[in-house]
Amino acid sequence: MRNYKASLLVGLGACSYGVLATTVKHANEMGIHTSILTVAQFLIGFLFLLVLGEITTRQNKNIQKVDSKDKLQLFLWGISLGTTTIFYYLSLRYIPVSIAIIMLMQSIWMSVLIGGITQKKIPPKNTIIGALIVLGGTLLATNIFDVKQSIDYRGVLLGLGAALSYSTNIFASSRVAVKANNILRSKYMVLGGLTFIVLFWNVETFHHISGQAIFWGAVIALFGAILPPILFNIGVPKIGVGLGNIIASLEIPVSIISAVIVLGEPVKPIQWLGVLTILCAVIIINTPKIKLKK
Repeated sequence: MRNYKASLLVGLGACSYGVLATTVKHANEMGIHTSILTVAQFLIGFLFLLVLGEITTRQNKNIQKVDSKDKLQLFLWGISLGTTTIFYYLSLRYIPVSIAIIMLMQSIWMSVLIGGITQKKIPPKNTIIGALIVLGGTLLATNIFDVKQSIDYRGVLLGLGAALSYSTNIFASSRVAVKANNILRSKYMVLGGLTFIVLFWNVETFHHISGQAIFWGAVIALFGAILPPILFNIGVPKIGVGLGNIIASLEIPVSIISAVIVLGEPVKPIQWLGVLTILCAVIIINTPKIKLKK
């Protein structure tokens, strides 16, 4: 029963991420600029992690802390969190949420490629097969075969940029200060992302501050920087990374469904087939990890 509860928590975390893009696009349509949304998300997220980290440290004196060298590395690698968010949110200006989330999920095969290059070895067969299936699913999910459909290349490039940044972040997360507490690690990475975002938008942010903007920034922070880390940190250790990744892929259909309901975005059956194909690829890649966990 404990594993079911843990799986539910991970699923809720994925759903939280899933509604993020729709929330951002809805806020944009209300006239709220992306700059204030990203700054608010990371600022509130960092303050939350700062408080949570302090509470965690006081409750557990033996907690594995982050040394000075790793703090700097986490801060620098955290820049990739900032670039991921900026690229992803900007892509929503040009392409539907249903396409943007598929572009972001290209991080699946990008991570495989980065892992193979850095480790200087060929990934397992199931990983290669899964990565190729992702590419096939992408062709369907973006409905690229429909000659009547035009996709803005700017949105696609920004989405792919977000995927590459996200892959970089995954790479760093699996190699820097891995024995330290996840909350403390996340705090320094989010600080790095926040610093980059503030520098990127510069004074632009101050031109768009309003009560409404701060409200939506707080909502986005809740879905993107507060709930997922808590839910994943509780659930994933109990069910394992493999099953955790599979359940976390619920982010894709939830993102699309929320866009259909809230934004009225049209999604064709062939695109749902592409989404299903990508989800199958995630299962293929992560199934061996579940067996290893057992």
